[in-house]
Parts: sequence; structure tokens; C-alpha cells
Amino acid sequence: MKYKIEKNTVQETLIIPLYARKVCSELYPNLYRDETAVRLIDEIDYDFSESEKKSRSLMQRFGSLEVAMRQNDLAFEVRDYLKSHPNAAVVNLGCGLDSTGRSCDNGSCKIYNLDFPDVIAVRNELLPAGEREENIPCDLNNTEWFRKIDSLNGAVFFSSGVFYYFLTEQVKALVQRMAGAFPGGVLVFDAANRTAVKMIAKTWLKSAKIKDVGAYFAVSDAPKEISAWDSRLQVTSRGYMLGYTDLKDPSVSGFFRFLARVGDGMMKMQIVKIGFGGKQ
Repeated sequence: MKYKIEKNTVQETLIIPLYARKVCSELYPNLYRDETAVRLIDEIDYDFSESEKKSRSLMQRFGSLEVAMRQNDLAFEVRDYLKSHPNAAVVNLGCGLDSTGRSCDNGSCKIYNLDFPDVIAVRNELLPAGEREENIPCDLNNTEWFRKIDSLNGAVFFSSGVFYYFLTEQVKALVQRMAGAFPGGVLVFDAANRTAVKMIAKTWLKSAKIKDVGAYFAVSDAPKEISAWDSRLQVTSRGYMLGYTDLKDPSVSGFFRFLARVGDGMMKMQIVKIGFGGKQ
């Protein structure tokens, strides 16, 4: 029996990025493959006709490429950390219905998926926790969740498309607390400059009735700006679209490669990696 999703619900907000990951897998099969997204979309009872129509437009296709690159970049960093910390905790902050933790599973790491309780309730239905995996309902800004992470053998935290919705002060406070709680750990996430964040915010700020976009997290020079928050932080960043791959694939047009350069350059779309003091 298919899992029914109603319009204008929490569930609906979760399946939009899931659908984008399915589209990525179809449009850019050599660059990205999310078998879980493809399978889940098939198991969901929902009218995808509007999403299907939108997904074929030029900018939506580029948006799908952005999603694919972001997931690939974050997965690269998780796997890289696991090479030197094979038994580490792999922690997905604001997981939605993303299965990156599983796709990076080396057979010995511990996987934690964190999100709001109503999101985790849906995840438990569609993506119940597997072996060495836990779905944790929480508010990321309430650091009670720290106690549930077994970081004895290291920890790599990653967050996809989440911190744009946090105030700069919230990101700073969370990062500082994590540095104290998880020495030797790493946090990896996507970020962009103020111009890009304003563009992202246009879509959701109206409904949230928020006036001051400037208070939301944005960064241009991550190593300089974020390192200033705390002496325990080692910060590096790479372009989000072209920092990990050259995108020279037949499925990617020259125009899209040009847009990718604009994204990484003018918009400072980047993957930020923060090492937390102590042993790396």
C-alpha cells in the first residue's frame, strides 16, 4: 500500500527535495544516483504532475544539478573522514528524507539522522532506521541531542540546505557548542553569500513574514569569517558546483557550466568544512 501525502502538510515539504533528487538521478545519471529517492517516490501516493511540469524548465534543471552536486560534495567529505575514523558517528543535521548517511555506510560507522519530531515521524514510516542507525527527533538549537551521539571514535556532522534558515547567531552558538562537545570532529555544510541568501529567502520569507533577511546566516569568506568565531575552529571551503568536480559530462551543457562558475564565484556558493580543535 502506498504512503499517502496530503497537500500543504509537513510531509509535502519533505517530498519536494526528495523529488528533486529523483529528477537529478534521471537527468545526470553519470554524476549522481539516489536509488532511495527513486524508490520512495514510487511508494508515495501524491500528485506529482505539477512538480513534473516544473522540473523540466531550464532553471529547475539547473536547480536539480545544484542539489546533485551538494549531495555529492557532502558525501565526499563524510567518506573522507571515515577513511581515518572508520567507527565514527555520521550525523545528518536536518535530515528530512535524505539517505546520505546510508550511502556513505562503511559497515562500521554509526548513523544518526536528526530533525524535528514531525519530520522524524514521517521518516520512521518511510525510512525506518536500519542497522547501526538512529532517527532522533529534536530541535538542532537545543543541544540536548549532543548526549545521544556516540562520538568516542570521532564524529562527522553534515547539513544540506539547512543553515540558510538559521540566524547567524544561532549557527555561531551551535558551532561553538559543538567544538566543545566533539573535539576532533568535523562539520560540513553548504553556504552562500548575502546576495544568494536573499534570493533563496525570497521564496520562504514572505510566508514566514520575516523582514530582516540580513540576520540570516550568509558567508563570503568562510575561513576568515567563521575562524573569527572561536580559536578552536579550523575552517576551509570549496566551491559547491565546481570545487569537487569539473562538470565535464555530456549531460551538463556549457551554459550550465557557466552558471556553475557564477554560483561558485559571484554567489560564493560553497561547501564549508569546520574541524573542531583537538585531534583531527
